[in-house]
Amino acid sequence: MTTVIGAGDRSDARRNRARVLAAAAEAFAERGLDVPLGDIARRAGVGAGTVYRHFPSKNALVEAVMTRQLAELVASGERRTARSAPTEAFFGFLLDVIGTSNSRVTVCDVMSADASWPRPLLTATVARLHQLLAALLGAAQRAGGVRPDLDPDDVVAITIGCAAMLAARHDRAAGLALVRLTLDGLRPSGTAVTEGRSFRDSRGLRAAVLPVCEDCGAALTVRPTGRPARYCGAACRQRARRRRLAP
Repeated sequence: MTTVIGAGDRSDARRNRARVLAAAAEAFAERGLDVPLGDIARRAGVGAGTVYRHFPSKNALVEAVMTRQLAELVASGERRTARSAPTEAFFGFLLDVIGTSNSRVTVCDVMSADASWPRPLLTATVARLHQLLAALLGAAQRAGGVRPDLDPDDVVAITIGCAAMLAARHDRAAGLALVRLTLDGLRPSGTAVTEGRSFRDSRGLRAAVLPVCEDCGAALTVRPTGRPARYCGAACRQRARRRRLAP
């Protein structure tokens, strides 16, 4: 007799797989990769057989967790590309990568020490991530918002350093301020990204620095009320607008 798998069964399987992945990501971040699969199953609220049905080995689960996390970053970068100006999308994407790096530390450490990595599924997702980074960087450079002498490898190295710096600070807000100061080095001379509406993380935290014009870098007068100024005058505002509209 042939067993027919209905749509409900498939949706249940997808939900269970997602629950296992979420539980595994939390467990790996909290306890490292030595956590037993049975503990992950209990955390996910499923049986151990369900875990093994989707992930026949610990390495298969580790690869799936890491692939999912990187795929979420790719999706975030694609959304930023569609909704934001090139420079804002580039720096926002870097903040996404750096701000979520703590959840990937344990998995990355283990993969770096194991010669059997990377595996095919993870390799494909990493390639997508690098392609996205290169596209975001190129668009931001063409818009005049990022130094032209940087390449994707430079940005990857700086991002890794920023993630380590953020992890070393107990005060997350202070760590993010240092990250912004570091990312300032990716801007052309005379501009800054540590202040202004176009450069915030998802919590809206800002570095504690004096505001400057987003076009020429001149110091701006801090107003006690109203929205913060972004440009020192109409000429800078028009130049910035023309750059945003340029093909």
